[in-house]
Amino acid sequence: MNEIEKLEKLFVHWKEHNMEHAETYQKWAEKTSRLGQNKLSDILTRLYNDAKNMDKLFDEGVKSIK
Repeated sequence: MNEIEKLEKLFVHWKEHNMEHAETYQKWAEKTSRLGQNKLSDILTRLYNDAKNMDKLFDEGVKSIK
């Protein structure tokens, strides 16, 4: 496997883990919101949204390899 093929596999791997983390951020945003911790909830929601944007970049990376 050459370096570019390896990078393609890494993009796929990173995307999977990225979305696992994003789901955790979203769950904690909901929990902190219920606890009245709105600032924390907002931060976690922003992290979730940023992770979703990163997801698109991982897809772009894979597309640019093919």
